[in-house]
Amino acid sequence: MKIVIADKSHSIYAELICETIAEAAKVRGTGIAKRQPEYIITKMENGNAVIALEGDQFAGFCYIEAWSHGKFVANSGLIVHPDFRNIGLAKQIKKVIFDHSRTKFPDSKVFSITTGLAVMKMNSELGYKPVTFSELTDDQSFWKGCQTCKNFDVLTRTEQKMCLCTGMLYDPAKAETSKPKERPYDKKVWTRLKLIKQNMFLKKDKKDE
Repeated sequence: MKIVIADKSHSIYAELICETIAEAAKVRGTGIAKRQPEYIITKMENGNAVIALEGDQFAGFCYIEAWSHGKFVANSGLIVHPDFRNIGLAKQIKKVIFDHSRTKFPDSKVFSITTGLAVMKMNSELGYKPVTFSELTDDQSFWKGCQTCKNFDVLTRTEQKMCLCTGMLYDPAKAETSKPKERPYDKKVWTRLKLIKQNMFLKKDKKDE
């Protein structure tokens, strides 16, 4: 199994990718915006997608969308072919497309809207935080993409404030500041605790003799 940055040579899989996404939506009964092969091919040609292959067999896919002049990006269309599910492939694809997004758009906020608990868990592990829709892109071309979702009426009635999807956001600025800083004395503290623990065991062994 290999997961690579997709290019024009992978356009032969575009129609199958769209069919797999559509079938997954039917099976789960969830709202997933429809994709067209031409749109998927454009993502591949621009280097904004990753594809998983087992030899020549399609296994999985995901792509990047940029909104608000690159201020926000989203990893969309995550899908795994039925023949390759339940082996952790979705998580691997998610990690690759996330890292690719951070490389291509290092200053952009990465966001996601999803109804899937598995996707929410993967997002959380990558550093996403749950947010209100008001913290996501206000680019109307993004929200228009929800029109083919069966829950679009909910989004419309709430004036884009909420829907059945959960909004999640990775903010690189906040992620950097929230990282624990390594303090120079930490290593000394752990070394000292290790020695204390060793001495405790030595004393116990002597008592048991």
